[in-house]
Amino acid sequence: MNIKDRVVVVTGGANGIGRALCRRFAAEGARGVVVADLDGEGAAIVAREIGGLAVTTNVSDEADVVRLVAQTIEVYGPIDLFCANAGMGGPAGGAEVSNDVWQQIWDVNVMAHIYSARAVLPGMLERGEGYLLHTASAAGLLTHVESAPYSVTKHAAVAFAEWLSITHGDAGIKVSCLCPLGVRTQMLLGTDADRNSFLLPDAIEPEDVAEAVVAGLDAERFLILPHKEVGEYFRRKADDYDRWLRGMRRMNAQVRKANC
Repeated sequence: MNIKDRVVVVTGGANGIGRALCRRFAAEGARGVVVADLDGEGAAIVAREIGGLAVTTNVSDEADVVRLVAQTIEVYGPIDLFCANAGMGGPAGGAEVSNDVWQQIWDVNVMAHIYSARAVLPGMLERGEGYLLHTASAAGLLTHVESAPYSVTKHAAVAFAEWLSITHGDAGIKVSCLCPLGVRTQMLLGTDADRNSFLLPDAIEPEDVAEAVVAGLDAERFLILPHKEVGEYFRRKADDYDRWLRGMRRMNAQVRKANC
């Protein structure tokens, strides 16, 4: 897909990867860019900068997502590209993490993708065309050695994107799944910076991710990997799962030691 003259929605558009995507899509000549975010003020700032539309949106609330889609169509017409980009990190731990925290992360990192697809797919299928971009993570292909909620929900996001591509690909629906490693956003540099410090040395800028996304959409690739090494790690995992698990255990031990 070439972005020029397209109508694009980006959730989580006020900051980080989402903001970089909004700016890049506008620079590519999109006819309309909708900046959707729970941070309505931040979304408005980005929208004013690029001449787009800001919509305050809680992606974990299906009614909000439906309203976002309806408002976009009212202002710009049919949506060509919906970027389900909003997401959240997770605490260290696994089974001991509370149900409320698990549910919150599940709603943002998984259900938001389902809500957006449910809202835009009927129109796209009727037209016989449309593009869905799902932001997951390298953790969705590999794992996150500390946070089970983050890892599990990102795996689920990848799986849902796969299913959409398999099910609707022959009906004109294109699907891409964005799986970056470390990116210099608030999620990496903020409250979890110490815990995620092992990702910092190779972290890239959000603008680098946006560059990879534009190239991936143009080529209509399913997996968009701003960090090329993720593809190699993924192949190693598939080639010898047990060896990969042993290597991840070593990494886990190193991270735990560093965080002590």
